[in-house]
Amino acid sequence: MRRKIVHIDREKCIGCGACAEACHEGAIEMVDGKAALTREDYCDGLGDCLPACPVDAIRIEEREAPAYDEAAAKAAGGGTPAAPRACPGSASRTLRRETESAPAPVGVPSRLSQWPVQIKLAPVNAPYFDGADLLIAADCTAYAYGNFHGDFIKNRITLIGCPKLDGEDYSKKLREILEGSDVRSVTVVRMEVPCCGGLEFAVKKALRESGKFIPWQVVTISTDGRVAE
Repeated sequence: MRRKIVHIDREKCIGCGACAEACHEGAIEMVDGKAALTREDYCDGLGDCLPACPVDAIRIEEREAPAYDEAAAKAAGGGTPAAPRACPGSASRTLRRETESAPAPVGVPSRLSQWPVQIKLAPVNAPYFDGADLLIAADCTAYAYGNFHGDFIKNRITLIGCPKLDGEDYSKKLREILEGSDVRSVTVVRMEVPCCGGLEFAVKKALRESGKFIPWQVVTISTDGRVAE
């Protein structure tokens, strides 16, 4: 029969597994590190998995496919959401930190307040973006600058990436985040090396195309770990 069903672009898929976790029918599984629609008869074609994908690798198409077998899908899942098949590191969550008056843990405490942090994995509609002071940082900055958590991550929502290694323009996803939430400010932290210009360019483009007037700044870190003038 011809009906609506999920299509997964394996070229775009980054293997985060978020769609497999979102599919309560158990139609999607991870195969060789990529998401795959392994049971077409379990797919209802409604697309609960679509918003879970951070790279828009899933769409609904109309084609010849087995009929949706609701009874079989429920029986396979025991009538409950399917057991997670996804990488647990891709799950969106807010991290609760101890208050300043609480006993300090051994070592320097982390100031990270949410997960995931990779731009590629962050869901555009995560609730922690509302009212956030957003930090968008190049991967290397946290290693180069010693007090990165205290000076930059503290009291901010953090996203990191490297456009050179990821080989992509982050501007579209960042624009969607800005359009869909009430971000209060944006701080870009980049290295002084030329390839980090791609991150700064993507943020500027996203700000411009979002049509929002949001306070923003760029901080540049030198390769020897100083804030460059």
